[in-house]
Amino acid sequence: MYAVIRLRGTVGVPRRIEDTLKLLRLKRRYWCNILPETDSVKGMLEKVKDFVTYGEIDKDTLVHLLRKRLRMKGNGNKKVSEEDLKKITGFNSFEEFADALISGKVKLKQFEALFPFFRLRPPSKGLKSIKEHWPKGDLGYRGKEINELLKRMI
Repeated sequence: MYAVIRLRGTVGVPRRIEDTLKLLRLKRRYWCNILPETDSVKGMLEKVKDFVTYGEIDKDTLVHLLRKRLRMKGNGNKKVSEEDLKKITGFNSFEEFADALISGKVKLKQFEALFPFFRLRPPSKGLKSIKEHWPKGDLGYRGKEINELLKRMI
């Protein structure tokens, strides 16, 4: 399962790249989405690698991301508590929900009451460069290092 974060803005983005970013549900800077590792997703990520960073998310980081940044539609973008999660999804805890997401049994977009993406903050200690690719900069594929960046952005 990939975690994808948009790092660059909208100025000067070619139309085909902008459309791909919308398909990935990454309309603004510092939005994150969780995507399966399929060939079509890999192709889209290769196309937008100059605007996003991505890598494999582990379970602990996903649980932390769900606890802190999962929001409900309406209600003023209220955080999702364990009780809300049980009502909406039927899972008893964030750990169970994270396991189901990683295994592919459920997807965030199938729950109408939840936003299918995460809004993050700019990372603490900043970014290296949004013009260079990993490891010199922050763009493109970074593997397991995405977990460290996510923890700085949550």
